[in-house]
Amino acid sequence: MVVRVQEADFEVGAELAALRRDDPQIGALTAFVGLVREMNEGAGVSEMTLEHYPGMTERALQEIVGEARRRWAVLDALVIHRIGRLLPTEQIVLVAVVGVHRGETFAACQFIIDHLKTRAPFWKREVTPAGGRWVDARAADDQAAEHWQE
Repeated sequence: MVVRVQEADFEVGAELAALRRDDPQIGALTAFVGLVREMNEGAGVSEMTLEHYPGMTERALQEIVGEARRRWAVLDALVIHRIGRLLPTEQIVLVAVVGVHRGETFAACQFIIDHLKTRAPFWKREVTPAGGRWVDARAADDQAAEHWQE
């Protein structure tokens, strides 16, 4: 399991190749890449800044990935989340899961991203034509995470 919080961008192809490791057990790789949108809540976004709580954020991400690995028969997982100043179209997050079968990797990947949005301590500030604003948690994100209640 690899969890990284970083300012630097990442190369999706290289990260996925490293996760695969040419392991012949792997029959499925599911990945999600989140990008900065130019619009949010009806306003144009010229940039966003993501902040986090160092140490606590990484631990929260590790716990989420660990829970996904306990729930589904996956072989490995990767989460890279960027922080700092980001512009529209830039990559924010990569979540990737490898396993023997696709069903487990799809479910685990979606579980990780749904819980990352609600349980990992990140704060987002957007710059819009009206000025800067902190982005509140969305009810839709909470509902997505609740979907996974056992």
